[in-house]
Amino acid sequence: MSYWRAVLLVAGKDLRIELRSREQVVSLLFFALLVLVVFNFAFDFTVIDFVTLGPGVLWVAFIFSGVLAINRSFQNEREQERIQGILLAPIDRSAFYLGKVAATVLFMTAIEAILVPIAVVMFNFRFSGRIALTILALALNTVGFAAVGTLFSAMTTRTRRGDLLLPLLLFPAAVPVALAAVKTTTHLLAGRPFERYASWIALSAAYDLIFLAAAVLLFDYVLEE
Repeated sequence: MSYWRAVLLVAGKDLRIELRSREQVVSLLFFALLVLVVFNFAFDFTVIDFVTLGPGVLWVAFIFSGVLAINRSFQNEREQERIQGILLAPIDRSAFYLGKVAATVLFMTAIEAILVPIAVVMFNFRFSGRIALTILALALNTVGFAAVGTLFSAMTTRTRRGDLLLPLLLFPAAVPVALAAVKTTTHLLAGRPFERYASWIALSAAYDLIFLAAAVLLFDYVLEE
């Protein structure tokens, strides 16, 4: 079996499991919508400029939904002891990691695709920025968050308090990508020139490369431990 076929099989397996049960899809969507509704009532967006608070509101919804998706990423494998079968399977274990990252990215992308239009309507915001750059910024920061989150999820899932330990490890490590995501989105919503936020996009791309490379190299050791 080729390396990338193994990645696709792992990602497809996770997606099929969640879509059949629909439990995670529904909970992620409702949680993200709840965040938007709470912030909508907490702040008067007829007075406050959406460009000022909107990026933070959106990324809070994306990141917390991502934590729920990442937390569940290894839960099924551990609960049903399928992790032993994966350890014995004749595939590169980094392919297993990349498959998990791909599934998490797809879940978060689906949430973002639903949430962004709803936020535009809910907060009565007229977007005049560049759509291609917005999609690039969303993709880069989503991949970075999924990459570091999946690695920490694999590390904490065997611990007794893994559900609590994961956010404690993940949030400090995800600060650079979260900061880059909010700053880039703010500049994009404000319609500012690319030069103003090129450094933040470069930071997101560098973060993705560093964490994906480190995780691919370390994941074998993480699974054994």
